[in-house]
Amino acid sequence: MIDLVGYGAFFLTTALIFSLITLGLNLQWGLTGLFNVGLAGFVAIGAYTSALLTTPDDPARLGGLGLPIVVGCLGAMVVGGLAAALTGFATLRLRSDYLAITTFGVAVVVQLVALNAQTLTGGPFGIGFIPRPFGGLAETPLLFNLTNLAIVLAVTLAAYLALEHLAHSPWGRVLKALREDERAAVSLGKSARFYRVQAFAVGGAIMALAGALQAHFIGFIAPDNYLSILTFQVWVMLIVGGSGSNAGAVAGSVLVWAIWAGSGALTSVLFAPEQQARAASLQIVAIGVMLCVILLVRPNGLFGQRPRQVRFGKKAKVIAGESGS
Repeated sequence: MIDLVGYGAFFLTTALIFSLITLGLNLQWGLTGLFNVGLAGFVAIGAYTSALLTTPDDPARLGGLGLPIVVGCLGAMVVGGLAAALTGFATLRLRSDYLAITTFGVAVVVQLVALNAQTLTGGPFGIGFIPRPFGGLAETPLLFNLTNLAIVLAVTLAAYLALEHLAHSPWGRVLKALREDERAAVSLGKSARFYRVQAFAVGGAIMALAGALQAHFIGFIAPDNYLSILTFQVWVMLIVGGSGSNAGAVAGSVLVWAIWAGSGALTSVLFAPEQQARAASLQIVAIGVMLCVILLVRPNGLFGQRPRQVRFGKKAKVIAGESGS
């Protein structure tokens, strides 16, 4: 029973870290309409920035400043936000598929730098000995997992409440106006590029914070953690939960991660060890099937706004009469 509770805490911690990434993507895509498929790059920037700031000194690479974890997370947000702002400033003149191709290229560049800049990132060997919150409790896995869950839950809740406030603020309403009708918003004196860069930067900072939390939770990072499969997972989480809904971003992350982890455990039981490498692709199949089912049942996601249904008969006449009066 204790092991089950400990695994549940570990599972929820991982799901909430994904929720942070999805919340950042929801700000960029769901609220502003910016098609970012390079989010893995911003997560990697946050993870490596915090790792370099907080790990002990290592003569084999730069960094290793040994700073507190809080400083590392704040530094990750600053660097991630600046990187996203620079990317947005250079690319947000593009639209839809061109923006997607450009942001994907940015993510590939970040991953290749992490893989080859060995004196900075450790190269393919990654960075180890990343300090973990309350690392002294690691000898008691249950207490350690519950403590990390509480920390990640508090950060995710704070980000959720802040984004909810921003979404209903005048700033958020401008972003929605730009998403729905850019010409109308510009005609009212709003700078489309200025607001989009702001939204892209804030979303990138949240993704970088999630990367930093993940690095400190695991204690080790490597370039293989930030491949395009991460982008695929987060986009599915947002689509399943409902684009434009912060609650949907969190719920979709938990649901998709549950199916991902559950399908992985199922394949390890059903297939022999020598076949599990091939069977791992069934996780993507499971996610694809779930995505198709949810889009058929709920085209706008679990928490997306339902389209208005056309009414017939007496109800339609009553509504028409009320609107006419």
